[in-house]
Amino acid sequence: MSGHSKWATIKRKKGKTDAARGRTFTKLIKEITIAARQGGSDPDANPRLRTAIVSAKAANMPADNIKKAVQKGTGELPGVTYEETSFEGYGPNGVAIFIDILTDNRNRTIAEIRHIFSRYNGNLGENGCVAWMFDRKGIITINKEGTDEDTLMEVALEAGATDIQPQEDAFEVIMEPTDIETVREALQKGSFNILEAEVRRIPQNTVDLDRKGAESMMKLYEALDEHDDVQKISANFDIDDEILEELSA
Repeated sequence: MSGHSKWATIKRKKGKTDAARGRTFTKLIKEITIAARQGGSDPDANPRLRTAIVSAKAANMPADNIKKAVQKGTGELPGVTYEETSFEGYGPNGVAIFIDILTDNRNRTIAEIRHIFSRYNGNLGENGCVAWMFDRKGIITINKEGTDEDTLMEVALEAGATDIQPQEDAFEVIMEPTDIETVREALQKGSFNILEAEVRRIPQNTVDLDRKGAESMMKLYEALDEHDDVQKISANFDIDDEILEELSA
């Protein structure tokens, strides 16, 4: 299991706190807003918005929050204009890190992200320095509780998924980015409990970290993840389960 998948499991456990839920809502609202701005307010005609709303509902975001985020995106309500960008760099032990950003002030954000990298033994790099190390894949996360793996596999593969990877508390259904909507619709019709649907960068190779490297990497990852302008983090680290549980306790 990659570092991101392990971290996602930890986030779901921590996500029950008000602070963690608030950060999740902030990121989802930004995604809904920019999706509506770019593709319109109709989820049926806007796949990106449809996927963002699925993730928002899975996170138990109130319907009114979703509606307002859409209206801010279309201009029906006043709101902030966000710019999509990305940053790339290296963490401890040469771990490759790719960050998707939504910001209303690029200069401020890049200064803050550079400071986080420097503080936790990382280096912010040039565009393109690590992007080639990742493949873009569609990932749909299904709640493991009450899910029959064989049935999930049958439905997902029939709809176009390429793999299913069990995690501690969930199944990750993997597909090409262009197939994410088709697979998501099939899983919804099959009444599977979707926790998240997104396009993510999957590392081609991973860097195994010892305890010291893992501790530094997790501090960097968590600091980046808590930044309001960071939407997604992709990184090619792997940490032994025992070490990760100890560090996340």
